[in-house]
This record gives sequence, C-alpha cells and structure tokens, in this order.
Amino acid sequence: MTSDPQLAELKQRIKATWMAGDFGKIAPLIQAEAEAFVTRLQLQPGMKVLDVGCGTGNQSIPAARAGAHVTAVDIAPNLLEQARAWAQREGLNIDFREADAESLPFQHGEFDVVTSMFAAMFAPRPKLVAAEMLRVCRPGGLIAMASWTPGSFVAERHEITARYSPPPAGLESPMLWGDELAVRERFGEEVAVTVSRRTLTFDLPLSPSEASTHFSRYSGSNVMLMQQLDSERRDAFIREMAAQFTKRNRGDAAHTIVDSEYLEVYARPD
Repeated sequence: MTSDPQLAELKQRIKATWMAGDFGKIAPLIQAEAEAFVTRLQLQPGMKVLDVGCGTGNQSIPAARAGAHVTAVDIAPNLLEQARAWAQREGLNIDFREADAESLPFQHGEFDVVTSMFAAMFAPRPKLVAAEMLRVCRPGGLIAMASWTPGSFVAERHEITARYSPPPAGLESPMLWGDELAVRERFGEEVAVTVSRRTLTFDLPLSPSEASTHFSRYSGSNVMLMQQLDSERRDAFIREMAAQFTKRNRGDAAHTIVDSEYLEVYARPD
C-alpha cells in the first residue's frame, strides 16, 4: 500500500481499468506470440519463474508446461481467476497471486527468470518496476520483457485514447519500455541488456470496423473511456479507432491482419 493519496487513487484506477471489459477475449490474439516468447527463454525443468502481470496466463501456462515452477502475479483478480481455470484444465500447478509490479511480495533473488509481456510496462513508476524485477531475480538470472514500441499499432491506439482521456500529468509514456535507450537507463549500467525488435500479428476474421469494435468492447481502457464520453465524442472515438484498423490492415475487407512491433528485452543481473 502507498501513503500517497494521489498515487493510491491512480493505482485503484489502473486496477479498475484492467478489470473492466474482458481481456480474456483479447488474450487469445496474443497467445501464439506469448508461447514463442516463452519458447525463446529455453526454460529448464525445475527453474523458478515469476510472471509479472500474468493476465489470463498466456506466459504462465507454457512456462509451466516446460516444467518450470511458476509463480504468477497480476493486479486484476478477475484475470487471475481465468488463469487459474486454464491451469486447472491442463493439470498445471501454478501459484497465482494478486500483487503489484511495483511491490513484489518476494525475497531477494528468489527467481531464476522474471518475465513480463505487455504488462509491467503499464505500471506508473517504471524505475521502481525495474528495481523490483532486479531485486527478485537471482544474480546471473534473466529478466525478459516484451513491450510495445513507440509508433507501433498498439502505441497509436494508446495515443488516440490519450487524446480523449489524457493521463495524469508527469507520467511517462508506457511505450518508453519499447525504447532501447530508456530501458538501458532504467536497468542501469551494471546490468547487461540485449534487445530484439519483433512483431506480433493480430489476425481476426472480421472487417476492420468489426475488429475495432471487438477491441473496444473488451479492452478495459476503451470500456471505461466510452462510459465517460458524451455521445458525440464517443462516436468520434469509435470512428478514429476504426480508421486506424483500416489504415493498418494488410488483409481485406472481411479479414483484418494488423502487425504491431514490440521490443523484447533480456536483462541479466550480475
């Protein structure tokens, strides 16, 4: 918990945003890339893995399938419920907990691998996120992050949303986690950092307008925003989001295929 009322209010707003809508309807669009992300980690049976911002389990499940001892945290209890149900269906023993990326409830050096895919990047205090990941990862271990890059499809959507609902003053853009220089500065000079630019493809058997509606219906930030807007601004927001899908679509009128770049970061604490 924080003693700063403004920060506490912001944290509650972030939690409510992730709980709004139903990210479980969007997560399957990311699942294949999440499995590839985990495969590249080359996890070995018995490794202790922490998944920060696990959502519905896209990274946790394949990590547990590989034989790792997985602990997974998220701020949204409804997403944890979906993740637990998935693990139960597969007979996997994963320790799911509600927790904040800025205050991880674990001992120093407790994990061999710490991961976060499109999750910890949205916490409001990035240097604290980096410090917490470094703290709970053992020396010689691995921190692996995937974060949307500035200028990516998802970053553009974030920018559109911010025009209709500006974020609190002073917050850094979460997309800076997709900027190599910012990432190196956050982890510090003593941490070896390597990066790769990769692409996630959203593939929906829907028209661009329908694809945009799908995201707006289930994305927590979009759901909360549209509840706040009057009808004129809500219609303008919907049109702008649909236009972005149309602009980025490399499919056809009935099949939306959109690429979004992300930065894959490996940080290795000494």
